[in-house]
Amino acid sequence: MSQDLARIRAFVQVFDAGGFSSAARQHGRSKALLSKYVTDLEDYLGVRLMNRTTRKLSLTEAGEAYYREASQLLQQLDDLDATISDQTAEPRGMVRVSAPRNLGETTLAPAIFAFMAKNPLVSVDLRLEDRYVDLVEEGVDVALRISTLADSSLIARKIADMRHVICGSPELVKRVGLPESGEALRNMPCILDTNIPSHSSWRFIEDGKPLTVHVAGPARVNSPVAAMQAALAGLGFAVLPTYLADPHIAEGRLVRVLEDRMPEGPSLQAVYPHRRHLAGKVRALIDHLVAWFADNPVK
Repeated sequence: MSQDLARIRAFVQVFDAGGFSSAARQHGRSKALLSKYVTDLEDYLGVRLMNRTTRKLSLTEAGEAYYREASQLLQQLDDLDATISDQTAEPRGMVRVSAPRNLGETTLAPAIFAFMAKNPLVSVDLRLEDRYVDLVEEGVDVALRISTLADSSLIARKIADMRHVICGSPELVKRVGLPESGEALRNMPCILDTNIPSHSSWRFIEDGKPLTVHVAGPARVNSPVAAMQAALAGLGFAVLPTYLADPHIAEGRLVRVLEDRMPEGPSLQAVYPHRRHLAGKVRALIDHLVAWFADNPVK
């Protein structure tokens, strides 16, 4: 069994490193041994996993499928080992974190770097991008998302409350008027951020009751920063997180509307795959973030 795992791990390491020589240097093994392990694995499976040339290494169709499953299996085994070890040892190893770009740059990065300063044996691969990442497919340990949990294969823990506002430029308000109700936005230009699950259905509380209004407009974006820029350009009203909108509101470049009719917003959540064993390093990071944002609320 250990020999089988060694072959599988060699295959994954070689592809991750981009070649046999790079994998040998990274993992302290000989190139010949890694090549033997991969060849033995292919012989055992009866299928070629890798296309090898002097310049490039690529996976066959079978290799792609095998790599996907094998890398997840090895990650789960590593997590299990780490969980047992973490019961008596301080957090250590790599944590792969996904987060929204702007929130990550302005708010999350300081919190994460403070965690690293307290835990010098932990390294972090922080991936900032405005899209929903497939945690299992892309090998991400934890995603920090401003949302409500929709995927039942994931587990979420609330990190902090977030606030959102609807706002538009003074020029837009002068051109189309100030909306007096959520319903009024149905006939006004709005900016749709497709990262928000209900991007074209905005929710309000009017007369103590929930109201959903279908909105439309000239621009659809997949980034809150792009939505903010569209609002600043006067293209329409936009739902924006306060950490982005507030500086422009203070400068008079954006105007809040319907503030008293906004429902409770989504929260910042730590989302991770539904696994029986959560690595101690990941749990330690999440615990740190909860404590950090309790002392440093998102404004």
